[in-house]
Order: sequence, then structure tokens, then C-alpha cells
Amino acid sequence: MNALTSPPALHDASGTPAQGHVPVMLREVLDTLKPADGEAILDCTFGGGGYTSAILKQADCAVWAIDRDPDAIARGQAMAAAFVTEAGLPRLHMLHGGFGSMTALAAAAHAPAFDGIVLDLGVSSFQLDEAERGFSFRMDGPLDMRMAKSGPSAADIVNNAPESELADIFHFYGEERHARRVARAIVADRVDTPFETTAQLAGLIRRVVPSDRSGIDAATRSFQGLRIAVNDELGEIERGLTQALDLLAPGGRLVVVSFHSLEDRIAKRVMATATGKTASFSRYDPRAALTKGDEPAFIALTGRPLRPGDAECITNPRARSARLRAVEKRPTDISSFGKGLIP
Repeated sequence: MNALTSPPALHDASGTPAQGHVPVMLREVLDTLKPADGEAILDCTFGGGGYTSAILKQADCAVWAIDRDPDAIARGQAMAAAFVTEAGLPRLHMLHGGFGSMTALAAAAHAPAFDGIVLDLGVSSFQLDEAERGFSFRMDGPLDMRMAKSGPSAADIVNNAPESELADIFHFYGEERHARRVARAIVADRVDTPFETTAQLAGLIRRVVPSDRSGIDAATRSFQGLRIAVNDELGEIERGLTQALDLLAPGGRLVVVSFHSLEDRIAKRVMATATGKTASFSRYDPRAALTKGDEPAFIALTGRPLRPGDAECITNPRARSARLRAVEKRPTDISSFGKGLIP
């Protein structure tokens, strides 16, 4: 039997995520999203189902959840049985695909306009903790990193991409200062021995990248860059956030949790544009006449990004770099617009 027909028992009968999966900034997400009875919510990054489960328990609402990982879809299908209406209708609807295609996925599922949309841009704990997925160098496994389990793998890129392309991946996506050195070493080593495992690649990186005072493993940044390239993560975020704004109902809220500066920059820019906070034109610029007096379609709910508390960072170290940003779509009744602004 395949994973979709026989999913692992990762949720109990109440739909609670399995031990080991800890949703980041869960309280802040719920307080900002404010799910209410009768609403439609879109969880664009289902993962282990932490946000979805909490949303469904907090309000008598319905959730449409997206994930491109077939294992996550299996987990969601197992969870769905715990959340049904009194008439036996499902409250959780799983959508298999990337959130960069959320408009098409929602349309195919005949979903309504959403009262809330949430994106957790971090890698799923399940993906990080499963050595066979090849996301982490903490455990040796195949050099894979594919969230959707399809398309070119990390090994394909490492073994075939030109040196200049590898250097760009490590530099721009991983923000690795020694990107050229890493790329040069990979190209030299792969001539005799192709890269097949995470330990093999991590060992090479540690050999050529000096350790720094931060204590971060020397392979961390290069692995991040490679993972982003394999999954086109930044392109997916750009497409997804733009579509999310269009899918919100009046008064709907978009909540985004990011984990590194590249993700956060995109979220900050998209939200700044949506709330009219981009640089304004000079009054002498003809384009100024086209925008004068226009009201922004969205208002910022977070003046500055929210950060996790110290207690959460201690109990869940993966939360340390998290940032939460949120916007609200202008409601039809403008008298209620912007209430609940978080400073």
C-alpha cells in the first residue's frame, strides 16, 4: 500500500499533531488570524498540521490546506476524520500542490473567498527529521531535498550544475561568504566521486569553509541555498503571496511566518506594496496623479514583525529566527477597518 492509502499514525483521534511537531508562534498566529465560526481559512503550508488542527479546534470553521509533499497530504487525510460537521461533512479539505498555485488549487476545490490565510515558510519538522528526505546534515541520508518528491534532486544539481551556478546558489540563496570556494571544491571532487549523501556534501563544505564564532555548522548556509534552489522556494513565495492577497474576502487576514531574511524580505515587500507603504512619487512625477487619493486595499496588522517569546525559543529552538507579518484586506464596512492593529 502506498503512503496515500496507508498514512502513518501521526495524529491521535482528536486530530492533535504527533509529538515532535511543534508549530512555531502558534499563539501569535491564532491571535492575529482570529478564526471565527463559519469562516473559511486557507493553511498554505500544512506540514504536520499544527496550525490547521489549532484553527479547527478554536472555531467552528472550515480549513482548506495545501502541501506539495504527498506525505503531508496523507497526514491531513488522517486528521480530517476528526473534524466533521454535525451533518458529517468534512471541515478539513486537503489540496495537493504548491502554494504558488493556490489560486488554481482553490478554484479546482470550489473553495470560497477566504477569511484568513496563513503561511509558515519554514521546512516541515517531518522533512528535517527524516534522514531519507535529505534535508538535514544532522543525519546521513540521500542528497535529495525535494519537497514534492519529484523533479531534479539536490544531488542532480550538485553533480551537474556549472561551477558558476553552484556559486550563485550558495551565495544568493544561502548567503554563504565562501560560496565560490565551496563550488570550486564540489566541481573538483565530483569528477572522481559523484555526491550521493548529505554527510558526503557536508563533510566537503566543513573542509573548505572555516568555522565562525556563531557556532553555526559550516554546512548550514550552503545546505539552505541548495534546498531553496531545489524547490524554487523564493519563486514559490513570490507567487503565493501575490495570489493570497487576491483570494482574501473583505476583512480577511493574511499571516506569514518566515524564518530567514530572504523569505522575510519578500513578505515585507509584498505587504508594503499592498498597504501603500512603498516609496511615493515626487509631486512633479506624472505618475503621482494616477495614485493620488487612492486608498490601499490592505492595512498592516503588524507595525514591526512579531518575534517568538524567550520561553518558546528555549523549548523550540527552531523558532528563534521566526518573524510574523500580517495584513488585513479592507472590509466592506470601512468603520471596522484596521481594528486590532498590532504595534
